[in-house]
Amino acid sequence: MNLDIQLITTFAELEQLALEWDALTSAIAPRMPFATPLWNLLWWQYFHGRGHFVRDQLNAYIFRDAHGDLIAVAPMMVTQRPAFGPLRTRELQFFGADPNMTEIRGIVCRPEHEAAVFARLQQHLLVTSHSWHWFSWLGIRSRESLPAHSAAATEWVEPIPNYYLSLPDSWETFRAGLSRNIKESLRKCYNSLKRDQHSFTFRIIESPEAAPAALDRFFALHGMRAAADVNVRHNDVFASTNARTFLADYALNMAQRGQLRIFQIEIAGQIIATRLGFTFDRSLYLYYSGYDPAWGRYSIMTTVVAEAIKWAIENGYETVNLSTGNDVSKTRWNPNSMGFSGAVLCAPTPSARLAFFAYYRVIRNNRLVQKLMAPGKRGQ
Repeated sequence: MNLDIQLITTFAELEQLALEWDALTSAIAPRMPFATPLWNLLWWQYFHGRGHFVRDQLNAYIFRDAHGDLIAVAPMMVTQRPAFGPLRTRELQFFGADPNMTEIRGIVCRPEHEAAVFARLQQHLLVTSHSWHWFSWLGIRSRESLPAHSAAATEWVEPIPNYYLSLPDSWETFRAGLSRNIKESLRKCYNSLKRDQHSFTFRIIESPEAAPAALDRFFALHGMRAAADVNVRHNDVFASTNARTFLADYALNMAQRGQLRIFQIEIAGQIIATRLGFTFDRSLYLYYSGYDPAWGRYSIMTTVVAEAIKWAIENGYETVNLSTGNDVSKTRWNPNSMGFSGAVLCAPTPSARLAFFAYYRVIRNNRLVQKLMAPGKRGQ
């Protein structure tokens, strides 16, 4: 495939791609919010580094075929640490350097075009290697997609698994295909509430008017879950004001497009559990969740997910994406999986190798510098 590559260095140029970019993402499965122009444009506005310790320069690429059709978008930036001076390092990386809000980062393209896009990008980057020291190459579906000659210069990163369900026509059919353990868990989580005489209401928030209050409750419950003393530790991903404002802005935009679903469990007039969802045609993406730990013994989050799956089946959805992370809350549903690998490619110059060594061997091991350069500090 003969691909033309174009460098984009301004936000206005990136905005102009939104319609074409949206059309491209609609043809990529599994559907995820992180590949969309809405997520990436908002991310740049909220999180790109503008400080003395970290500064980001927009350095995105688009790829077109011989007919001028958009084949791929690489939403990238050159991250400089520190922002000035002779000791400055330059990392070429994708948008999404945040406290795990952006679960998958990488080039937006169809799987069948991945190898051609990767080859064209690497060809261009080797010619312009004076402008970067190393490239954090993420979101790789297949390692075979990388150009063969890059393997020796590449340090691989542990793959990130993404789990999704292919839905049948009915809940009964779906449930019949589950393991005995999850069937028993479902029975217990519903029966335990009945036994203690708790009846619940399952709510779905969709409208822009109702979204702000539902999001406020989500942030509170997400924080309560993170603070709970439980066996599995969960970080409060939205602890910072910047993170909460970003997600609220994204969710409101999705609500205005009719693509927001906030799933809630209410008992005795109180929302005790919630999970965010985003819809893309016939696909539902289940994002972060939160619950009141006082209701943890009822496995209340299992109930939320089960009710969300029931809703998706009843409304004709084809897939439910359970999001990333290799944990039992996802694998117990017997999902399909897709792994996204990562790699670090160093520029072929002595100064790049020295900068790469200094950053990874020295700076990243310095706790004070790590704190100053933490993702939550990027936009400040």
